[in-house]
Amino acid sequence: MTGHYRIFGTPPRYLQGPGALDQLGTVAAPFGATPVVIGDAFILEKLRSRIETVLRAAGLTPTLLSFGGEITYPAVDDLKASLGDRVPSVAIGIGGGKSLDAAKALALKLGVNVITVPTIASNDSPTSASIAMYDDRHVMISVDRLSHNPQTVIVDTQLIANAPAAFLRAGIGDAISKKFEADGCLAGTGVTPFGTRPLLTGIAVADLCYRTLRRHATDALRAVERGEVDDSVEATIEAIILMSGLGFENGGLSLSHSLTRGLVKARGASKAIHGQHVAWGVLVQLAAEDRSDAEIADLIGFHRKTGLACRLSDLGMEDATDAEIDEIAALTMTAPHLKNLGRPVTAADVASAIHRIEALAADGHARPGGVD
Repeated sequence: MTGHYRIFGTPPRYLQGPGALDQLGTVAAPFGATPVVIGDAFILEKLRSRIETVLRAAGLTPTLLSFGGEITYPAVDDLKASLGDRVPSVAIGIGGGKSLDAAKALALKLGVNVITVPTIASNDSPTSASIAMYDDRHVMISVDRLSHNPQTVIVDTQLIANAPAAFLRAGIGDAISKKFEADGCLAGTGVTPFGTRPLLTGIAVADLCYRTLRRHATDALRAVERGEVDDSVEATIEAIILMSGLGFENGGLSLSHSLTRGLVKARGASKAIHGQHVAWGVLVQLAAEDRSDAEIADLIGFHRKTGLACRLSDLGMEDATDAEIDEIAALTMTAPHLKNLGRPVTAADVASAIHRIEALAADGHARPGGVD
C-alpha cells in the first residue's frame, strides 16, 4: 500500500511482567484447541513441563516442535511436514529470535495466527510482522512479512532476567538506534516496512524508546546481572521489545541497520551479535549526518557505560584497514534501508563516517552518558 495512506501496525495484545508465561493458555485458547509450540531444544527442555501444564489447564492439546539452525525455506517445510496433515489452531514461538521467526514463518505458510513468547530481550522481533529468511550460509535472502503483527506478545520478565545479561545488552544496542533511524526516515522520503511514510506516532514511540533506555538501561543491566526484576528492568524490556518494535515498523530503519550488511561479512566483526552491530552503527549514522562531536561523544559515553560497541575493535575487528572499511561501506550501500536517511550518502561518505567514529571513540574524551 502506497500513495497518501499511512499505516500504524501493532500487536492487538501485549502482556509483560514476571510470570506472564502462565497466561499462555488463556491467551491461546480463543484461537482453538490444537496449538503448535516452536522453540529451540534448550528452551523446550527447560520449560516443556510448564508450557504443557498451562496449555492443558486451558483445555488445549499442544504439539511441541524443536527448532534449530537457520530460518530457511526448507527448514520451515520440515516443520510443516512434522505436523503431517494437521493444521494447528495457532503457532506459538517461544525462545530467541530464531524460534519466534520459525513460528512466524510456519504461521505464514499455514495461514494461521501467531503468538510470540520471547525468553530473551536481544532484539525487537517479537512484536514485528517481519520474518528474516536466510540460506544455510547465514546470508539473508529475503524479509518476508505476515499479513499482520503477532496476535499477542507475552513477555515474562523473570525469564528474561534469568538469561545472560549479554542478551539484554544486545537488545539495548538494537533499540537505541530507532529514534535516529525514524528521524532520518521522516526527514527524507523514506518509508516504513509497511511501504508508507511514517506516522508521527511512530516517531514519538521511537523517541520514547531512546529516552527510556537513557534513563533505565544501566540500572537494568545491573539488576539482570543479579537475576532480579525491578522497575528499571521492566522499563528497559518494554523499550527493547515493544517501543523499539513499534518504532522501527512505524518509523522506519536507516543507516544504523544498513551497516549490518557490511559487518556480517567483516573480519572478526561478523561474529558479533546483531545488537552490538547496530549500537556501533548508530554512532556511524550520527557521524554521517554531520552531528557535532559533543553529541556523538555523549552517546559514546552511554555505550561505554552499558558495554556497547564504540569501535570496530569492540566488534572483534582489530586494526581495521582502509580497504576493509571501504568494503563495509560498499556493502552497506546494498541495503534497502539506506534510502531512508534524511540525506543521500555515498560509500565514501559512509567510510568517512566510520573513520570519524574510530577517531572519536579512541579519543577517550567521551563523557559517560546519562539521562537526557
